[in-house]
Amino acid sequence: MDQQKVLVTGGAGFLGINLLRHLDAKGFATASIDLADFDYFDMGERTTLTRGDIRDRAALARAMEGVDCVVHTAAALPLYSERDIYTTDVEGTRNVLDVAMQTGVKRVLHVSSTAVYGIPDHHPLYETDRLQGVGPYGQAKIQAEMICLEYRAKGLVVPIIRPKSFVGPERLGVFALLYDWALDGRNFPMIGSGRNRYQLLDVEDLCEAIHLCLTLPDEQVNDTFNIGAKVYATMKQDYQVVLDAAGHGKKVRGFPALPAILGLRVLDRLHISPLYKWVYETASKDSFVSIEKAERQLGWSPKYSNQDALLKNFAWYRANLEQFENQSGVTHRAPWKQGALGLIKRAF
Repeated sequence: MDQQKVLVTGGAGFLGINLLRHLDAKGFATASIDLADFDYFDMGERTTLTRGDIRDRAALARAMEGVDCVVHTAAALPLYSERDIYTTDVEGTRNVLDVAMQTGVKRVLHVSSTAVYGIPDHHPLYETDRLQGVGPYGQAKIQAEMICLEYRAKGLVVPIIRPKSFVGPERLGVFALLYDWALDGRNFPMIGSGRNRYQLLDVEDLCEAIHLCLTLPDEQVNDTFNIGAKVYATMKQDYQVVLDAAGHGKKVRGFPALPAILGLRVLDRLHISPLYKWVYETASKDSFVSIEKAERQLGWSPKYSNQDALLKNFAWYRANLEQFENQSGVTHRAPWKQGALGLIKRAF
């Protein structure tokens, strides 16, 4: 069989690079399109690189030359402007699907998010549950899924994956707050008691779910799947393992949810908090999805628990701290500015 070529949109991002490495190890030829620099020496010569924006159809057409499948991971994350979120996550998704169909791509896998469920009133969440996105990002992710269904109806094979928050090598973003406080020997504040169950996901398990969706028959994969860890404890228990690994004897400290959320709303409006609405509004609540459909239909079996995933990511963070110690940004590959939380940190 000829070697299959897979294009990853957002290939220079956290998920993108982990997926390119995973697919390369599985024997695929790989390609990437991203606005950002592709600065991974291990994959730079093994991947066909296009510097471009998914909002640019001509750039997408160049990137899709000779491509069999596309994995669409590119997105403007919640800390981006509302306009960038809409034009990238909604209009950009339509561009990806439309250009793929025109260029004869066989399959486009869309990486969505469990943010499409909003703040639900029951758990676990199933793929058939109501969609109610919180904020511009959650709403855009729902709109993007609707576009995927439109192109699925036109005959394109479009698997949709809804992953929980995933962690692993190259992941910073909001998790860098936990790792930074742990290494500095601080207790870590948590909204609410921490007794809620908040499912995460190891990026390696996510990459394997994507691999299955690229290789299994059309009738198995042309569907929508929740992806998350199978083993997870309470949020307080899971995050405590990072503080224990740091070795300073510090603890996760819970705070009453309502005052904490009200305070974070104020800091958010003043633009001095790194946490966006969906994070602080859901952090004190249960948040977990059923993965039964992916297990049954794809034969997918996650290897890592929440605690495994956090400890792997923390180990990578410690080993690579010098690379990003004085950096900040709004993507998952950069530590987010701590803003007012940096001042609060001194009290812990």
